[in-house]
Amino acid sequence: MHTLSQLKSGQLSGIKRLSLAENLSSFPLEILSLADSLEILDLSNNQLSSLPAELVQLHKLKVIFASNNNFETLPDILGQCPNLEMVGFKSNKIKHVSEESLPPKLRWLILTGNQVEKLPDSLGERPRLQKLVISGNNLTQLPKTMSQSLNLELLRVSANKLTEFPAQLLDLPKLAWLAVSGNPFSQTDAEIGTVPRISSASFTLHKQLGQGASGVISTATWNSEHPQFPDEIAVKVFKGEVTRDGYPEDELKACLKAGDHPNLVQPLAHVNEEGYLALIMELIPHHYTNLGLPPSFESCTRDTFPDGFSLSIEQIEKIVNQMEDVFTHLHDNKVSHGDLYAHNILFDDDANIIFGDFGAATLYHMLNEIQQNKLKQIEQRALNHLIDDLLSVCVEEEKNSERYKRFQRYVAK
Repeated sequence: MHTLSQLKSGQLSGIKRLSLAENLSSFPLEILSLADSLEILDLSNNQLSSLPAELVQLHKLKVIFASNNNFETLPDILGQCPNLEMVGFKSNKIKHVSEESLPPKLRWLILTGNQVEKLPDSLGERPRLQKLVISGNNLTQLPKTMSQSLNLELLRVSANKLTEFPAQLLDLPKLAWLAVSGNPFSQTDAEIGTVPRISSASFTLHKQLGQGASGVISTATWNSEHPQFPDEIAVKVFKGEVTRDGYPEDELKACLKAGDHPNLVQPLAHVNEEGYLALIMELIPHHYTNLGLPPSFESCTRDTFPDGFSLSIEQIEKIVNQMEDVFTHLHDNKVSHGDLYAHNILFDDDANIIFGDFGAATLYHMLNEIQQNKLKQIEQRALNHLIDDLLSVCVEEEKNSERYKRFQRYVAK
């Protein structure tokens, strides 16, 4: 994080990334002095409601974040920024997105948690668009022009007001990660699972294990004997608000609908009280670690891995076999995971895996057969990308093996 005084004094000359959060109500024009270097501008957590026309002077700007501000309109000036690729205006008050507000090189648009009722037709005329995250708005439909979004790979449109599945998405050739839960068309009263509902007074939370967009996972112990459950448990307490993936209630439903599988995080019970939603799970053994890391700005939709990380072709084959079985299990239960990535997989030294995080999952049994099959095809692409990502970290001396080449041919289909 930088300060306005640093900017005004010239201390930040030549920087590529600037982050300012000082309760700003107007855009500091001193930022323009960084025009020859600035590529990433983060003005999140301020009180801004507009951007000046001079923003176009930042001719190297590729990324702008302005989350948690007071914008009611996505600024039109963004559409005039020649090299702007990533626009993130999460958690504002945006109701209107104009035809002119989308930059020509737009690759990644994040508008989660606003009040947008309509997206412009120009969205389908941005050929580089790969990632669109617009959960938690008031959309009743998506632009028909999105049938032209031939490079769109990831779409989050959960927690909106879509009354029917947006058919223009189903034939997009690169779409692989899709979340559409929490819309009127996807509402269901069907039985979602058989794990018992218990009271939040049944357990006590202890050490925090992790935190994601939708909730916090902690170890826990029972406050009285529960012989039907293991002694060691983990509890995910949902935060309650809409995330980039959708409503926490939909995540819980999808996790329960997915049912039992040896390679899935095992749900044991759930809590559904006013102001308190939680999932009780088996505690994952300590020797399991994350298989991958989330996408970066550069990779956009594809996972990354730590420097020096590698897998043998034998490990890759075992992981893929397990994931293929998980994939079949999920879709047999009409659950599209929506976030099928290495960073949502835990693995051990023997390449045993545990897969989880249903935040972007969609229940799709209410769709017709053609839609169901195409939704499964969309997630098949995600599985293929996962295999491709794993092959990218295969040890060098095994990249000429027949097993490696067989996987390559599979992914290329």
